Amino acid sequence: MDSDLNNLNLHDYKPLREIVFESLRQAIIEGDLRPGERVMEVQLAEKLGVSRTPVREAIRKLELEGLLVMVPRKGAYVADVSFKDVLNVIEVRASLEGLAASLSAERMTEEEIEKLKEKGKEFNKCLKENDTDGMIQKDVEFHDIIFQGTRNDRLVSIVESLRDQIHRFRVAYIREYEQSHNLETEHEKIIEAICKRDTKKAREHAQYHIENAENYIVAKAEAKLNKGKNKG
Repeated sequence: MDSDLNNLNLHDYKPLREIVFESLRQAIIEGDLRPGERVMEVQLAEKLGVSRTPVREAIRKLELEGLLVMVPRKGAYVADVSFKDVLNVIEVRASLEGLAASLSAERMTEEEIEKLKEKGKEFNKCLKENDTDGMIQKDVEFHDIIFQGTRNDRLVSIVESLRDQIHRFRVAYIREYEQSHNLETEHEKIIEAICKRDTKKAREHAQYHIENAENYIVAKAEAKLNKGKNKG
């Protein structure tokens, strides 16, 4: 379990139950509490330095959000992300990313394009340093710049509503991806198309960037399935 759970901001002007809930929720979304991991009320309360009551309330709320599942006579576990869920998220994200890149190629300011280039360089630096958490953060910021560059508040709002699901997928994908250097190339192609104000290429490269992730995940799932069959 990540050490950030030790650092609750108890000076925040929020009810303690909300602080505990947000801390646990973030730990799940960031992958610090992994799918299938048991969430034990007593241990969490001790780790967070709080009573069991706000932890119990946070667990109930996380269950309602679908981030935790209750197993009879066993307790709470971090909800797994099904293969179908991942593919559904990727399909939606590919379309949204393609649209966003196309609109941004048309509407982004030169200043925003420079910020996008800089974020691409920061991602590459993290890649070279094998800083996976840094890569995840810079990838979030890279794509956020593109969405903000669309000047389409409705599109940004739709993406925000999917942010947690997209982020759980992003964390798992980047941490497991074995050809991370491809992400650098894919980012550079998106940047190049936006710089050239080529809306068609921007859409194509952005969609490919996400669809490439889908192909990788499908291949990994099939390999795991075949391995299981061979064992049988």
